[in-house]
Amino acid sequence: MDDGAGCENQDAEAEAVAMAEEIHSGDEDENSNESSWSMDCSTVLRVKTLHISSPILAAKSPFFYKLFSNGMRESEQRHVTLRINASEEDALLELLNFMYSNTLSVTTAPALLDVLMAADKFEVASCMRYCSWLLHNLPMTPESALLYLDLPSSVLMGEAVQPLTDAAKQYLAARYKDVTKFQEEVMALPLAGIQAILASDDLQIASEDAVYDFVLKWARAQYPKLEDRREVLGSHLAQYIRFPYMTCRKLKKVLTCNDFDQDVASKLVLEALFYKADAPYRQRSLAAEESATSNHRFVERAYKYRPVKVVEFELPRQQCVVYLDLKREECVNLFPSGRVYSQAFHLGGQGFFLSAHCNMDQQSSFHCLGLFLGMQEKGSTSFTVDYEFAARLKPTEEFVCKYKGNYTFTGGKAVGYRNLFAVPWTSFVAEDSIYFINGTLHLRAELTIRLCS
Repeated sequence: MDDGAGCENQDAEAEAVAMAEEIHSGDEDENSNESSWSMDCSTVLRVKTLHISSPILAAKSPFFYKLFSNGMRESEQRHVTLRINASEEDALLELLNFMYSNTLSVTTAPALLDVLMAADKFEVASCMRYCSWLLHNLPMTPESALLYLDLPSSVLMGEAVQPLTDAAKQYLAARYKDVTKFQEEVMALPLAGIQAILASDDLQIASEDAVYDFVLKWARAQYPKLEDRREVLGSHLAQYIRFPYMTCRKLKKVLTCNDFDQDVASKLVLEALFYKADAPYRQRSLAAEESATSNHRFVERAYKYRPVKVVEFELPRQQCVVYLDLKREECVNLFPSGRVYSQAFHLGGQGFFLSAHCNMDQQSSFHCLGLFLGMQEKGSTSFTVDYEFAARLKPTEEFVCKYKGNYTFTGGKAVGYRNLFAVPWTSFVAEDSIYFINGTLHLRAELTIRLCS
């Protein structure tokens, strides 16, 4: 066949293709295309002869183009033999039919996947795209999504299959967005499913510390052997844990965690600490760079508990300064009675948190922003806390103190101010509000703790 042969000529001379169906002994690599051409350890079940148009097949497939060109150009040979597994027969016949008609008769996901695999094996890109499109249009289920992600790597890397695998990942990420609601289901998912969930920016989880704890729990359940677990965590899952958004207390535990290789743990923690120490503009730049890639380790998720930055002092008194940033959209969504909580921070051996509320001003009966300081329910020790709330304001963009107070805490108690800025909610969230700088509300709380006698 010449390179310029009329490939659409239905009247072209037919060549005979013999299909030899065989059963493997089990010693071959089932995922290798080469295994289907070297059948020394297999038994031929039957041979079928099909009359085909070599120009049509060669036009649709580089595999067949090479087969017909190299095997038949310099001889009068009229037959070529394809050796396939018995289980591939139906899929290959569907594939050959598609190369003539551009349609398929099968409609179920398993059958379409078989044709997709055959199309990959025989390099029929148009059929791969068509199968991927048909599968994409079928109702997605957890089982089908995992099936698509479990395709051989040669198929997954194909450009034609990317829309299908992307849809499967998005489906799993959306379905299991709140992992606490599907704990048993999620714990039973294979690695590909866990990766799809962890890659999502919209994962509804308390904090990145909780993501880390969940990954460890899953890995310990799925990979009881330490050596296997370290390999999976280091090579396949660590990239999905956003260590820069974990608390320093949890990062310390990473360094001593036996589930991670020590060198891997040190590298991850060091990178996280460098990010935390970076200037805000540099952090935003790193996050923007990675948001366009599949690796989002510097991109903040939509945590249930908002991350905070904490500066601690031991002398002359135990003290900490806590910074909490809230986006305008987050604040707007608090109306009329919502709350948003910070992640926990620790001082004097006790856990504290900040919470911002949209509530009613008791005196003026209008909605307003309240800010509160709470103590976690741990321990029976009481603490007297001097606290100060401040916010950055336009035009100076400096922190301005808005409220001072002191309170003796016991576990589970909270204290604060119902109307932090002494303005109605509408003024607080207005477009010309002095409280949002580039769309962000910057809050600061200073705590000084004294142990009560």
